[in-house]
Amino acid sequence: MTGRENELRVLVVAPTGRDGVLICNLLASKGIPCVSLATAEMALVEFGSGAGALILAEETLTLPAICLWATRITEQPSWSDFPLILLTSGGEVDEESRRRMRVREPLGNVVLLERPVRPETFISTVQAALRSRGRQYQMREQIAKNHAAEESIRRSEKLAVAGRLAASISHEINNPLASVTNLLYLIGTSCSLEEAKQHRVSAANELARISEIVTQTLRFYREPSKPSLVRLSEIVDSALILYRAKLAWADILIERDFRECSPIVARAGELRQVILNLIGNALDASDRGGRLKIRVSNTHERRNGARAGVRLTVADTGSGVCPEIMKTLFEPFVSTKDDTGTGLGLWISSEIVQRHSGKIQMRSSAIPQSSWTVFSIFLPLNQTGGNHTLTEVSTILDGKSQESHSDSPPAMPLPMQREMVT
Repeated sequence: MTGRENELRVLVVAPTGRDGVLICNLLASKGIPCVSLATAEMALVEFGSGAGALILAEETLTLPAICLWATRITEQPSWSDFPLILLTSGGEVDEESRRRMRVREPLGNVVLLERPVRPETFISTVQAALRSRGRQYQMREQIAKNHAAEESIRRSEKLAVAGRLAASISHEINNPLASVTNLLYLIGTSCSLEEAKQHRVSAANELARISEIVTQTLRFYREPSKPSLVRLSEIVDSALILYRAKLAWADILIERDFRECSPIVARAGELRQVILNLIGNALDASDRGGRLKIRVSNTHERRNGARAGVRLTVADTGSGVCPEIMKTLFEPFVSTKDDTGTGLGLWISSEIVQRHSGKIQMRSSAIPQSSWTVFSIFLPLNQTGGNHTLTEVSTILDGKSQESHSDSPPAMPLPMQREMVT
């Protein structure tokens, strides 16, 4: 049998007399593939190769077998609820039958069939179990498709970010390259050695600028996959370097307010992607001469003072977001940029922040002449004072401790919002 065929076969553990053979013959007459096994432990081994249901005679359920199966049942993925059909001996309900019932509780999805059982009832029960298992497999496939689609969307958004940065970076590099070209010409036409030396120093400085831009760009693409100790203020600085040309062209006034900022354990590349998205959104929403203020500081979560962390606030004096769009802004394919935006940036940013056990929130006003938008990101420090190992933190970042951004609007009082944008 192939793996797919194994997934709908029935495992039969009924070693008394010819029960196993008779059950398999009955199932085979209805086109149901099955395997007869001597013990529940052997069935557990076969289960690893795939199965649609398990038929067990009650007398085969020893305590060790129950423990082994219970462990495997609890380790099932979220889509799986493996069906077990238990053939019981029937009789009056007494203390012994109650004890057996308590013992088999950990087995989960169990259907009891009292012997002797009519063939029609038996076949109907098995077919119902297999239909249930088939729906579970369909759910598994859908989950896999969803994961693949989400990963494809994330890759597409990262490529979109790279495309937006390419124009900015090319402009940023072209300026110093033009300067170097002019300086080399001046060196060639200089009348004095001292003047030529000055031009050479200027050319070296321009080349250093290019080197810095290239270094920051490579850091964006070659980020290590594992979390490491980083400072959020340094990630913000690296993001601002990549957007420096566009911000200067738009005459956006940048205000950096970096207060005491503790290091956090995180994936720097993912956080840089979030910050680049927020800065890019602010740039797109702002007219020439706007203001962009970025603050990084140590803080405590407003709703839970026990969680210390670092807060990043990005505020702009752009066009703002209307309340109707704000309700769905963190959902995929929601954009305020008409046809120029993918509608994925904030959704992916939210996913990244949640993977870091943090929260992203926003407030905005679209009132003409008084519009603004404030994004606030809280990233927690670990609760033991920074002593988590990278393995432990990697477990956290892989999504086992997440909080939603959508539980409430940002708890940021209006005076602070005005302070951030005025």
